[in-house]
Amino acid sequence: MAEVEDKQRLDREFSELYRTHLRDVYSYAYYRVGNHHDAEDLTEQTFLQAYRHFERAQRESNGRPLRPWLIRIAHNLAANYYRDRSRRPLTQLEDATVLTAPEETERVVEEREEVKEVLAGVSNLPEDRREALIMRFALGMDNREIARALGRSDGATKVLIHRAIKQLEETLKEDEDD
Repeated sequence: MAEVEDKQRLDREFSELYRTHLRDVYSYAYYRVGNHHDAEDLTEQTFLQAYRHFERAQRESNGRPLRPWLIRIAHNLAANYYRDRSRRPLTQLEDATVLTAPEETERVVEEREEVKEVLAGVSNLPEDRREALIMRFALGMDNREIARALGRSDGATKVLIHRAIKQLEETLKEDEDD
């Protein structure tokens, strides 16, 4: 009887984890693979793998949030995705900017061009820097969460994000000067 109750408790807790972090895992996957279909597949694979190891992850987390653990799983699966398929991420620009109110056409075009340039700059960063920026700005993760997700120290993560931003700024400035 206790086994059944433990299983039911774990299933409830995993369901809560799923509901809480589905959007973050999907967003991360989408930024990595660049299309909805593959992002959905990657998200599904992430949660399937997480379910298999959920009980151990809970024990080892010592009460810390499990979002970095989930993103780490998605990160590893995305790395396998590229290794297996030898693809580079391409973000669909029409999905990158959603208009919530009518605006002047010229302004919308200018904003889309800026977004396009930033996304192109991010996609050209080394993988670890690209990953850190996606986690920081697309998912709103703090440095400690990113460090846990990437398996780095807090200090190394802070330096990684700083260098990624500097490199992106330099790339955008070079493009502006051309």
